[in-house]
Amino acid sequence: MVNRQIRRFLVVGSLTVLVDLASYRLCLETGLPVPLAKTIGFLTGTIFAYFVNRFWTFQSQRSHAALFKFLLLYLSTLLTNVGVNQIVFEAVPPGERGQLFAFVVATSVSATLNFLGMKYIVFRKNGISEDI
Repeated sequence: MVNRQIRRFLVVGSLTVLVDLASYRLCLETGLPVPLAKTIGFLTGTIFAYFVNRFWTFQSQRSHAALFKFLLLYLSTLLTNVGVNQIVFEAVPPGERGQLFAFVVATSVSATLNFLGMKYIVFRKNGISEDI
């Protein structure tokens, strides 16, 4: 069960990263500041991730009360994502490769936190969650 959830989470996560990256790059192309572009990309991916993870990855039957926990989780990982992105963005050489590297590092950190939070807090079954 856990391995299936991890595999599904990785598929959804990969698609979510594409949604996030496309939104982020589009926002950068329109001239938005990096933190705002990253925020918009992350939020676009978040909307996608909630529904697909709820119904497919974790097959949650919980009501939309889980949405509140999900939003709190993603708010905290949004702040982490934007912060890590900015720190790495400023630390690497400028240009497209630096943007992509910062994006990948920030996304990796927040994706790990998101999986753990969804598994053990947001979509846990019967008040407990299986161990990894």
